Amino acid sequence: MLAITRKNKIKEIIIQKKSVTVSELSKTFNVTEETIRRDLQLLEEEGFLKRIYGGAYIDESVQSDASVSLREKILVKDKEKIAKECIPLIKDGDSIFLDSSTTSLYIAMKIAKKRISVITNSLKIAMLLSSSENIKLFLIGGVFDNYSMSFLGGSVLQDMKRYFFDKAFVSCSSVHMKFGITDSNEQQAEIRRIAIEHSNRTFLVVDHTKFNRTSFSLIAPLSSIDAMVVNRPLSDEWTNLLQELNIELIQPTS
Repeated sequence: MLAITRKNKIKEIIIQKKSVTVSELSKTFNVTEETIRRDLQLLEEEGFLKRIYGGAYIDESVQSDASVSLREKILVKDKEKIAKECIPLIKDGDSIFLDSSTTSLYIAMKIAKKRISVITNSLKIAMLLSSSENIKLFLIGGVFDNYSMSFLGGSVLQDMKRYFFDKAFVSCSSVHMKFGITDSNEQQAEIRRIAIEHSNRTFLVVDHTKFNRTSFSLIAPLSSIDAMVVNRPLSDEWTNLLQELNIELIQPTS
């Protein structure tokens, strides 16, 4: 395996697991621990991770800024499960907002045949849906961000305020019982907040890795959403809280 290929694989592993040890990576790639240490040193110099004795970890801000092309390869089956649950929620004639998350990208992959309007700030979603004759596409423009492949900034926020949606599908970096829905990127948080405020019905699409954590910037309190779409059954504690808040829980049945 080429060194650059191994480094990219290490990135995928650490984004998913949040931390790794030198010994486990050495066994995974069948190389010496010294080789892995050199790889981790180079990744630290790139600002991707932080090394500690015997391993390395990725902090929340780095994870948020990881390339979207890398993030869309993480937790693929889980994102596909969430997307599958979202498709029946979208009806012909709907106007929907899809944020720039990779989960929304997986939703976009399944809606090309629906006769709907889609509003998004994601270039990848816009490119994916641009060839669909059924979809009326609105791309919210602004300053282009290479890492998320989306548009950010003040002009995006101003444009967002001009639109109202039947349904919004938004993700986040973290979701917490007490502190609500949060994001590592303040600009993305602002966009998602407006989407929630301007939607008749908001669906928080979130995988199991994001629960019981907080990130830098508040998107909205839990009570602001109408439904939560997840990739696996939640704990009784979370299920009871969502019932108390009158939030519909949508999860795979198998």
